[in-house]
Amino acid sequence: MDNSNSAVHGDPHHERNQSTVAAPLGWSDLRFSVAWLLPLLMAWAAWQSPWWAFAAGLGIQVAIALAERLPQFANSPPVRGTHPWFDAVLRVHAVLQLVLLALGVMVARAHWSEAGGTLAVWALGIGVGNITGSLGITFSHELGHSRSRLHRATGWLLMASVMYAHFMVEHYRGHHVRVATDADPASSRQGESLWRFLPRTLLGSWRSAWQLEAQQLARLRKSWWHSTLLWVTVGQVGFLVLLTAIFGAGALVFWLVQAAQAVFLLETVNYIEHYGLRRRALEGRPEPFGMHHAWNADHGVTNSFLANLQRHSDHHMHAWKPYPSLEPLPGPQLPTGYAGCLFLACVPPLWFRVMDKRLAASQHAPSAAAP
Repeated sequence: MDNSNSAVHGDPHHERNQSTVAAPLGWSDLRFSVAWLLPLLMAWAAWQSPWWAFAAGLGIQVAIALAERLPQFANSPPVRGTHPWFDAVLRVHAVLQLVLLALGVMVARAHWSEAGGTLAVWALGIGVGNITGSLGITFSHELGHSRSRLHRATGWLLMASVMYAHFMVEHYRGHHVRVATDADPASSRQGESLWRFLPRTLLGSWRSAWQLEAQQLARLRKSWWHSTLLWVTVGQVGFLVLLTAIFGAGALVFWLVQAAQAVFLLETVNYIEHYGLRRRALEGRPEPFGMHHAWNADHGVTNSFLANLQRHSDHHMHAWKPYPSLEPLPGPQLPTGYAGCLFLACVPPLWFRVMDKRLAASQHAPSAAAP
C-alpha cells in the first residue's frame, strides 16, 4: 500500500472532494491540453536531430517567458469544478512522456557512436529534460495529491523516470508540513542564490525523505520490505543497469542528463515559489500557512501548461483542491511567470534586485492565514 501522502491525505480537510458534480466543459477548459503539444513537438524535434531537440527546449522556454509579458495573457480563466477531462489531461501526458523517453533512448543509441555523439546526446538529454521536468514533474506532483491509487502510482512512475522518486515522500510529508520554515530544504531563504540553494535542497530533500519514511514505517510497525520508496529506488537503479545492458552507454548518458535537467527545473521552481517568505513561530510551532507564504503568478499561458501551479498559495492552503479549482489569491506576486523567473533566478544579482523589493513589500502586507 502506498502511504507516501498520508500527511496530506490523512487530514479530511486535505482530501480531494470526489463527490463534486462534474461541471460541463467549456472552451477555456481545453487550454490545459495544450501541454500535450510540448512532448509531441519535442518528439518531432528529437527525431530530426539531437540539436533540434536542444533548440526546441530552449525555444519553448523563451517563447513562454515572452508570452508571460503580454497583457492579454496576464490572467488565467476563472476557477472550475471537477470533471473527468482534467484527470485525463494528466494521464495522457504520462503516456506521451514515456513515448518521448523511449524515442530519446533510440535517438541517443543511434548518435552515440558518431563523431561528436557524446555532445549530441547531452544536447538531446537537455532538450527532453525540459519536458520531463516542466510538465512531467508538475503533473506527477498533481497526481500525487490525488486519492486515487492509480494516480499516485502514475506519479511515482513519472518521478522515477527522472530518478527523483524520493520527491513522492518528501514533498507531501515534508514540504507541505514545513514549507516556509528553515526546517524545509525546499524553501529558499532571503539572500540565498539559486546556486547555493541547489546543493542544500538536493541533499536535504533526499535525506529528509528517508528519515520521513523510516518514521512512518516505525509508526505503522512495518519493516522496510513494505517501503514503496525503497522498492522504487531499487527499481530506478535496476532500470539503469538494464537500460545500459540493452541499449548501451549512450542511452544511459541520455537518461541521466534528461533526469538532471528535469530535477534542475523542479528545484529552481521550488527556489522561486517561497523565496524569502517565512512563517512566524507561535508557541514553538510555525503559524498556519497563509496566502503570504508563497509567491503567485496568474499568467494564463504558463498556468495552462503547468496545471495552475502558479496559484501556489491556494494550493498550499487547500492541498485537496484539484488544479482547475485553484484560485488566484492576492498574496505576494512574482514579476512574471515561472518561465521568465527561471532565467531571472539564474543570475543572482538580477534576482535579488527584483525580488528583495517585492519581499520587503510583502512583509508589510497583512497576513492571511489558512483556516
